[in-house]
Amino acid sequence: MIHRRHLLLAGPSALLGLALPGATRAQAPGGWPTKTVRIVVPFAAGGTTDILARALAPELQRVFGQPFVVDNKAGAGGNLGATEVARSAPDGYTLLMGTVGTHAINASLYPKMPFDHVKDFAPVALVAGVPNVLVLNPGSAQRYNIQTVPDLVRAARANPGRLNMASSGNGTSIHLAGELFKTMTGTFMVHFPYRGSGPALLDLIGGNMDLMFDNLPSAMPHIRAGKLKALAVTSAARSPALPEVPTVAEAGGPMLKDFEASSWFGLLAPAGTPAEVVTRLQQETVKALALPAIKERLLGLGAMPSGTGGADFARYIDRETQKWAKVVKASGAKID
Repeated sequence: MIHRRHLLLAGPSALLGLALPGATRAQAPGGWPTKTVRIVVPFAAGGTTDILARALAPELQRVFGQPFVVDNKAGAGGNLGATEVARSAPDGYTLLMGTVGTHAINASLYPKMPFDHVKDFAPVALVAGVPNVLVLNPGSAQRYNIQTVPDLVRAARANPGRLNMASSGNGTSIHLAGELFKTMTGTFMVHFPYRGSGPALLDLIGGNMDLMFDNLPSAMPHIRAGKLKALAVTSAARSPALPEVPTVAEAGGPMLKDFEASSWFGLLAPAGTPAEVVTRLQQETVKALALPAIKERLLGLGAMPSGTGGADFARYIDRETQKWAKVVKASGAKID
């Protein structure tokens, strides 16, 4: 039994090509980097993990004077891409845009992990935290007469197994937020895992799925375009990016009064990467996140830029791992 369900959870192209003025080239001792640096995103393009990586890459490229390319390697709830980075040479040329899924949830959710999320990585910087948002296909909302969170609970109880809930993959924060919602409301909705928020959103917009607890940045453009109906945000307070949308706890009544679910994303390198490289990456990531062109764009999408790095980021991962072990147990979620 968890008294307070704090889910700091676990994804568009509008952030590509940010042109930012004025910086000197930053180079770590030993000449790094002298060639292309790859940022592996362990989910498909179009999700919040991808958005954040593509926001950072142009600025890091400009500062370091070498290409920083984003490489999407989706699968296994982020484990596929994370494993590739964990097994890469620790030379600073392969990085991971990790998530609360790859670096807090999956360790408790999967019976056997292909990597050690602590020992196999060097934390660089916590990039951003974002709330999730409960979104519905407008047609589904109309069909089941869902206008509020209590309406969703009513419809799910009246139609057990008929509502389809999409996620960005098994074990992701988006998946587990939905599982906890089901546990707290006593409802049954069928979970459909995708290889990232991008493809899940396409099916949700297309009417093949009914609802999703997506990260706010990837869902925001579709909410604003009227392609998705936002019922509630999953943070403790309303999001400044969607001030008119209530929180789940606010809208859901007594059964959901303790519901809180947000996501985080961070840059990591393989364990053994030279300390000076990790330090330079952390410093330049913090500077990039403070630039008005990046900061304002992320805030507008509902993301809160961070920049916490090194030992502080490592301690944060440890706290999140312990917390999520309790949440996974309480939700009953399992990955075979």
